[in-house]
Amino acid sequence: MRRSLVRTVAAAAAALLLVRRGKSAARADPRSEHGAPSPSAAWSSEVSLELVRAKAEAFAIERAWTQFHSPRNVLLAMVAEVGELSEIFQWRGECRPNLPSWHAKDRVHLGEELSDVLIYLVRLSDRCGVDLSAAVLRKFSMNARKYPVGRAYGTSKKYNAL
Repeated sequence: MRRSLVRTVAAAAAALLLVRRGKSAARADPRSEHGAPSPSAAWSSEVSLELVRAKAEAFAIERAWTQFHSPRNVLLAMVAEVGELSEIFQWRGECRPNLPSWHAKDRVHLGEELSDVLIYLVRLSDRCGVDLSAAVLRKFSMNARKYPVGRAYGTSKKYNAL
């Protein structure tokens, strides 16, 4: 269960931070549930996983916290932040993409919690010696083979049921 949660969070958080130049393969043809293109937020191209890694490392070093950042401790801190992120969505029912009915303060809070999860995810990968940027690109390639467009388009079936 934990491993599945961590993989889900890792994939989501890493995808959130990928710098997009033009159309990326992951967003080339975004579709809503009815086949219409889904709008997406504009992202800053000035943030990279390496920048987040370096800032998180500097933050920890400045406070002499590296001694507490074992992989286990960072993972548990990230899971706690995922819980805080989950609380934002709890009891709201289904939410439409881009959250059009949400208030600005709720969006700011969401951004803060997403940032906490991402920072801990990047810190965890750093403390484990995993190049998250390379791992994300490798995972996209693996998923493209497991879920070819011709068989996976418009279905939520797992790759072994396509």
